[in-house]
Amino acid sequence: MSALPEPPAQWHRVLTLLADVSLFIGTRSVWTQGASHRLPVAAVVSLCYVSILACAVLALAVRRARSLARLDLCVLITAVTLAVCTWVMNHGGSDEAVLTTQAARELVAGHPVYGQPRPWLFGHGVALTPTVSGGYDFTYGYPPLAPLLTAPLLWLGHGGAPATAVSTGALLVGTVVLWRMLPTSWRSAATMACLGFGFLPTYGRLGYPAITALALLIPVVVRWPRIGRGGRLGPGGVARAMCLGAACAAQQLPWFLAPFLLAGIYAVRRGELGGRAATAVVLRITGVAATVWLLINTYFVVSEPGTWVTGIALPLTQGATLHGQGLGDVSLYFTDGSDRLDCYAYASVLLAAALLALLVLFMRRLGPAATVLPWCAFYLATRSQDGYYLLMTPLWLAAAVTAPPSEFARAWQPRPRALSGPHRRTALAVTSALLVAPALVSAALAVTGTAPLQLRVAAVRRVSADAVSRLTVQVTNVDGTPLTPHFMLTTNQGSSRYWSLVRGPATVPAHRTVRMEIRPASGTYALPTRPGTRVRLRAFTATPQTLSSAYVRLTGRTDSPTHGGD
Repeated sequence: MSALPEPPAQWHRVLTLLADVSLFIGTRSVWTQGASHRLPVAAVVSLCYVSILACAVLALAVRRARSLARLDLCVLITAVTLAVCTWVMNHGGSDEAVLTTQAARELVAGHPVYGQPRPWLFGHGVALTPTVSGGYDFTYGYPPLAPLLTAPLLWLGHGGAPATAVSTGALLVGTVVLWRMLPTSWRSAATMACLGFGFLPTYGRLGYPAITALALLIPVVVRWPRIGRGGRLGPGGVARAMCLGAACAAQQLPWFLAPFLLAGIYAVRRGELGGRAATAVVLRITGVAATVWLLINTYFVVSEPGTWVTGIALPLTQGATLHGQGLGDVSLYFTDGSDRLDCYAYASVLLAAALLALLVLFMRRLGPAATVLPWCAFYLATRSQDGYYLLMTPLWLAAAVTAPPSEFARAWQPRPRALSGPHRRTALAVTSALLVAPALVSAALAVTGTAPLQLRVAAVRRVSADAVSRLTVQVTNVDGTPLTPHFMLTTNQGSSRYWSLVRGPATVPAHRTVRMEIRPASGTYALPTRPGTRVRLRAFTATPQTLSSAYVRLTGRTDSPTHGGD
């Protein structure tokens, strides 16, 4: 009598079902768009609904593990199909896609890519990145791999479509690679993390170069503690090092992950082979990655070295205003501002360094979390938007499945005499606290900073009952430094266009009060019509970086005084 086929594990069934269910998210909106504008797309999405339903039934009904594995493939194909359909309907992209596409056009034309402001690309739904200096960043500020990949696709059309095709295609390829590299029972998790829920496909359709970087990092992170095992990289290790270098040439986020991976590889290899062999492995990985990175950047190093350096470092140096879901929200929303905004950036850098040191110190415990630790530092940064967290979440999955704690059981951990005595637990705890303390102190300084400018709207000039053309702002500098404020009005969580100075001094002397007349960028400012909407006046300064805010009422008649405050 033949043996019964091996049944799949129940958790595998549940994982397949969850991946299948995650495909429902956002599918209806794509079908609605297709039914209104492109019926073939709507027809394909309707067939995807059939696939989702059928896969749900079969996930709970099949009796063999092999059958469930084939079903995982069906879920993946359905997810890829939906991602392509969604891109067909929504491929205009964001500011990053428009900038990347324009950079590719300049590259093809032989023009400089970096350091060239392109303000005509923005507006009309394309977001701006305001800076504390009162302007906006109109230049391309990413490494050059994305424009190089976009250049062959410029025939796709105007706008950001070519760049969104690259990032969406990279996401699909990265998903398939992750799906293939994971153990069979875990493959649906790759489908769910990369294409389910709609998070990452949205960023792909927006044309984020970070998606391309993510796709290149996937083969690096899968089983990453095994890179260089036995002291040899081999073809696979060389390929992974090349992918790491290419990822660093696609976007800046891999720059933060690379030190954590290299530190982890060194610790694991040192525990296996000793210090000299481990150093040799890490140097070979770094050498291959740096060579690939340099080859991708060579043309720009030669043709525009100065602007290339400032361009690829731009996200770190541009002085963008506070934005995101991190600690900076305290100064942006919950207080009247801070005269120590720089401390947020210092805190972020200090926390990243502290987390790297803690990883080295506790490699056996923290090694499995090496792909998550770098992004914790962004919570303290001035730009702490959630994209910095969720864009790399597939790497978390890859590490959780293929780099378990057992891979770090023999990893080297530095234990000098001061940390290895009879009171080592206390010593390690104190050392950990000392490592994190500078970041916490810097963050506390930023949060507890006070607004250096006191703002009050002294007069309002209206052009109609629901529009304002001028504001006269009384500004009191309570700080000991002359400050040059740049004003904007906001009614929600985002930033708006800066207002320009019409009359009054540009700089407010220390401990002085001045009046400044400002006007909207478009000439008029439409007052909010929704009851209960509060208007917030914000003033940023660049040297030093500060923020001052106040809620204001703009309900007076023409040139009538109004009062500001909370």
